[in-house]
Amino acid sequence: MENKKTLVLGASLNTSRYSNLAINRLVAYKHPVVAVGLRKGEVAGVPIVTEKESFEEVDTVTLYLNAKRQEEYYDYIISLHPERVIFNPGTENPELYRLLRENNIDFENACTLIMLGTNQY
Repeated sequence: MENKKTLVLGASLNTSRYSNLAINRLVAYKHPVVAVGLRKGEVAGVPIVTEKESFEEVDTVTLYLNAKRQEEYYDYIISLHPERVIFNPGTENPELYRLLRENNIDFENACTLIMLGTNQY
């Protein structure tokens, strides 16, 4: 299985948040993980940064921000040139779909946790 470097956007230190579970699960499945969130910290050994860092070779961006909160990240996501963006439940955003299409970036409405659990990641 190919390990896909994944950016968790909207990462949370709160263990009951799906973004936190996703980081733990991605690490458990041996995917390299980088994380951007509102507060600095660490989850499963992954540092959460608060700046829009220009990470190299990001394969997947998985979103845990609602459509309104995504707006400030549009240019950032596109600048990373990911292979795909995963819109987790509650993050659907037709405006961002259009921008991704225009930049030849694949996207899907899916749940990262389910995809990992069913080997569809």
